[in-house]
Amino acid sequence: MTEQEQLELVRKNGFAIQYIDNPTEEVCLAAVQQNGYVIQYIGNPTEEVQLAAVKQNGYAIRFIKSRSEAVQLAAVKRNGHAKNPSEAVCLVAVKQDGYAIRCIKNPSEAVQLAAVKQNGHAIRFIKNPSEAVCLVAVKQDGYVIQFIKNPSEAVQLAAVLENGYVIQCIENPSLAVQKYSIEQDKDNIFNIPENKLHPEIKKKYQYLFSMKKAGIL
Repeated sequence: MTEQEQLELVRKNGFAIQYIDNPTEEVCLAAVQQNGYVIQYIGNPTEEVQLAAVKQNGYAIRFIKSRSEAVQLAAVKRNGHAKNPSEAVCLVAVKQDGYAIRCIKNPSEAVQLAAVKQNGHAIRFIKNPSEAVCLVAVKQDGYVIQFIKNPSEAVQLAAVLENGYVIQCIENPSLAVQKYSIEQDKDNIFNIPENKLHPEIKKKYQYLFSMKKAGIL
């Protein structure tokens, strides 16, 4: 079989390469461009072939033993997938999809920050997030405060500034937090258990409770 015939064959079905002895670089490239998974049938693929394979299908990286950072980057850009990724690769992955952090062991704070900036809910997959990470997460989506254990007042404030309604997700909100939430929407006062309302808030907005009791609100 001539090289031209081999090329025509693998361009139609990349898996045909497993039946070709000692395929040339060009034939290998054509095969993985048709289906990245066929790299598993290529012995010692060059980096160029590896790159072509993961660009076609990022999950093809599972069949590559010695993968360079360039190959890992190409894989995560394609499908957000890489094995034992470097810091740079982790950053690319979470910037593409914050939830990718759940597949990263012991992510650095930089990776955590990038993840929650892309999607605040990614904080659910971060153990013991720092104050900085918590702040970025709630600024992206205030409701994620419900996934933060014992949020500081600064984090609570950032959350209600993003969305006043999240006051209902905060246990024992401080006076400042209550004020910010109610200033955004007075109805938020009813999202705070009455026994947790600060005396100053109760006094200032007593008329709201009277109006609600009278059926006016």
